Amino acid sequence: MEQLKHECGVAMIRLLKPLDYYQQKYGTWRYGLNKLYLLMEKQHNRGQEGAGMACVNLDAPAGEEYMFREKALGKDAITEIFKRVHDEEKNFHSSIHQSIKSPFAGQLYMGHLRYSTTGKSGLQYVHPFLRRNNWRAKNLCLCGNFNMTNIDEVFQFLTTQGQSPRIYGDAYITLELMGHRLDREVERLFTEAKEQGLEGTAITSYIENNVEMANVLRSTMSHYDGGYVMCGLTGSGEMFAVRDPWGIRPAFYYQDDEIVVLASERPVIQTTFDLMAEDIHELPAGQALIIRKNGETHLEQILSPIYNTRVSTLNPKHSTFNSRPNFACSFERIYFSRGSDCDIYQERKRLGEQLTPAIFKAIDGDVTHTVFSYIPNTAEVAFHGMTDGVRRLNQNVRIEKVVWKDIKMRTFIAEGTERNDLAAHVYDVTYGSLTPYEDNLVIIDDSIVRGTTLRESIFKILDRLHPKKIVMVSSSPQIRYPDYYGIDMSHLEELCAFRAAIALIQERGMHNLIVETYEKCKSLPTTTNHVRAIYAPFSVNEINSKIVEMLRPESMATPVELVFQSIEGLHHACPHHPGDWYFTGHYPTSGGTRLCNQAFVNYVEQVMKLQL
Repeated sequence: MEQLKHECGVAMIRLLKPLDYYQQKYGTWRYGLNKLYLLMEKQHNRGQEGAGMACVNLDAPAGEEYMFREKALGKDAITEIFKRVHDEEKNFHSSIHQSIKSPFAGQLYMGHLRYSTTGKSGLQYVHPFLRRNNWRAKNLCLCGNFNMTNIDEVFQFLTTQGQSPRIYGDAYITLELMGHRLDREVERLFTEAKEQGLEGTAITSYIENNVEMANVLRSTMSHYDGGYVMCGLTGSGEMFAVRDPWGIRPAFYYQDDEIVVLASERPVIQTTFDLMAEDIHELPAGQALIIRKNGETHLEQILSPIYNTRVSTLNPKHSTFNSRPNFACSFERIYFSRGSDCDIYQERKRLGEQLTPAIFKAIDGDVTHTVFSYIPNTAEVAFHGMTDGVRRLNQNVRIEKVVWKDIKMRTFIAEGTERNDLAAHVYDVTYGSLTPYEDNLVIIDDSIVRGTTLRESIFKILDRLHPKKIVMVSSSPQIRYPDYYGIDMSHLEELCAFRAAIALIQERGMHNLIVETYEKCKSLPTTTNHVRAIYAPFSVNEINSKIVEMLRPESMATPVELVFQSIEGLHHACPHHPGDWYFTGHYPTSGGTRLCNQAFVNYVEQVMKLQL
């Protein structure tokens, strides 16, 4: 309902055969380009603010360009990029020998889709980023799905070494840091070659055939705190993708004797290359997929995976130690990744199904007089799980399409109450879909974050149907804490659960809790998330009731109840992706904890206007 932005989507392709092989087998030397287009288009959900692609041609002679890049802004960026590529190549389609001169004829391809979580916009912030040099091996092109929590510290590290990055941004700073490490690797090999008595182009060949990208990645990524999948190409033909040691951000890869491919989601590789799910592998936490200039491919551990011992909230005496990194993002499973993935589909169904007992309680078991529906479309799979659960308890399930996304209102033409009135018409309802004053209405959403759309639109239009009661269901738990690893929710005051907890504190005269939490956030070490104390005095139901009170329009007559997924239910449904910091406040890195504490300090000083 309230669209969350997510950073970002990546796609990489390495052709392992000469271009004429693909011309003969698939009828086009553009095989790699066409597959990159499909990988990017099928991940369009991951980034609609901009897109970019890059290519390396290993066959280009000296004096001719060998690294190419295109970038564009907007939701149609992918189409625009590939149209430009096509326009530049249209004179080279008739002959494979002519195609070698084509700007985007190459063996290495990389694509990126961008959603910004930093508020920075413009073509200069669209990936990939390119660092030029006359030595092929020192040319670096970089893109990624990442958000770093300690970019200030990395920037300071660079500047104390004498560097001066042109732009203050995590992608540019990473490009400069990794580029510097790549320079050092090339210089190491140059010294080795000289010691072996090599001269001229023999030195160049020695360097290009012996670059150890693992050295570069270890000396670069060890500086970072955050969630990431970092991808890159060098001018000499090295290709890599490295995943954070906490396993926060996802990446999947496939390899055969023709191609190596990597993407942010498994089903896009399945569909693009007509593969089975078991053919595709997840990139392990802390590891890099490295493809050398000669096409040799291997996995290498770059950073030690970070493991976690989770104390059971049901029975604290029983803790479990996972044999894999324990912080894979659960929001990928709930909302962001495509529901066509075979595992995600079943997980989302379970998320809906296990809410059935709480829903039955909310409607007093009266399924006969209850209509079930969902909003938005991303909640449809959880809806099917929910209705399956109801059927197991009661065969008669009434399903209706109650809410429709009508049109995208251009609310920028108005301000204040005028804007809110327009926003209320973004959605519409199906009139006559339930019996007024007799039927309950159960609506499931995948998440309730800010509550703005509920307050300004959804509750108002649902009230027009005059249901006996509205039960608003979230397939995820209450979102209580900001995310700092790539999801667009970084301010506490935006979260309706946080606003509800603050309101309860103020109503009950517990102002000292705010003061104490503020002082701890400002002065104590950041290894503890002190913001968790804000929620400690209240039950989930107390916060639910306050959220309803805050979001319910004054003119609304229909009773409303919220039903949220439990933390235990989340982990039961998504057992292999237990990263839950936005729900529990247990951040996987010290940087996330530090930023959450700082967010509370900012809230007190900037929103509450208190200097304690």
